[in-house]
Amino acid sequence: MSEDSDLEKNEEATPKRREKAREDGQVARSQELTTFTLLMAAAAGILFMGGTLMEKLSSIMSSGLQIDRKLVFQTDLMLNRLYELAFEALLALGPFLLLLLVVAFFAPMLMSGWLFSSKALIPDFKKLNPIKGLARIFSVRGLTELLKAVSKALIVGTVGTLVIWNNKEAVLSLIKVPVDLGITLTGELLSISFLFVVAAMIFIVAIDVPFQLWDHAKKIRMSKEEIRKESKETEGDPLVKGRIRALQREAARRRMMSEVPEADVIVTNPTHYAIALRYKSDSMRAPTVVAKGVHLLAARIRELAEEHRVPILEAPPLARALYHHAELDSEIPETLYTAVAEILAYVFQLKRYQEYGGDAPQPLGEIPIPDGLDHA
Repeated sequence: MSEDSDLEKNEEATPKRREKAREDGQVARSQELTTFTLLMAAAAGILFMGGTLMEKLSSIMSSGLQIDRKLVFQTDLMLNRLYELAFEALLALGPFLLLLLVVAFFAPMLMSGWLFSSKALIPDFKKLNPIKGLARIFSVRGLTELLKAVSKALIVGTVGTLVIWNNKEAVLSLIKVPVDLGITLTGELLSISFLFVVAAMIFIVAIDVPFQLWDHAKKIRMSKEEIRKESKETEGDPLVKGRIRALQREAARRRMMSEVPEADVIVTNPTHYAIALRYKSDSMRAPTVVAKGVHLLAARIRELAEEHRVPILEAPPLARALYHHAELDSEIPETLYTAVAEILAYVFQLKRYQEYGGDAPQPLGEIPIPDGLDHA
């Protein structure tokens, strides 16, 4: 039971899944939005360029209907004249056609932006399966497409009827005006009527866009197993990652232990904490922590220090503060400079006494540290 439910694709798609779907050409697209944008551009073009366009086309038509008697008997000249008129008509329609071409190119990008995927061009013979085709017809998407088609017919028919009814007197009055004026008025009526009919399709777009977004999100949903698999592929197998981290810690520990013999002093708790410090006045701005550890690791640090005769000093509060506030291979915090300076001064005096003799340094007392740094 749990295995069946685990295979259900009811989880939101991950960013990686969305990106892969986009690479495959699977994005949310609304044909209604594209059609509406293109028709609105056409309506606007007719409204603003219609008058000039009608004048040019009327002039071309008038010129084309005036046939010279000489041309009637010369087919080549008539064809040349036809080519000239066709080219003039194309130039007249050029701005309008260019507007439609630009809008048709950019309109599909309104929802999902620019996308070109060669994978979308690869034939998918699974789509030829008649059983799946019937399933698509009777699916939620098929029902939605049917409702959209019926709604478009009703909206366009209703708005068109209302526009014609409201302008019936203007249409009837066209028979009383001169031809030139009648053509102009007819163009204006058609432009306004077309604009109203197209504008009414905004209701279809308002329904279709959210549906396409929801339908696309549903198509790329993932099962819990797919999410787990993707997580493993992206981040790696947890067991392998754990093993790698363990090896990295072991390598860091070995490297850290190799630094202990070169330390100047080991500050201890005395048994729970051990911190190895090194300071070279000619190359370091401040003392650096080269090794630190607790419990067994601290014991190993002390053993190495004893083997290599590195001074070990007990300063419990300072040891705890260094362990919790100083990073490995980094300089100690400025707040601990004074305390560590006392330790290093004693160590250097001790080394000098051991090498050259003289007065023995006074034993260190309790090393004070600033409040809030001791994690006792």
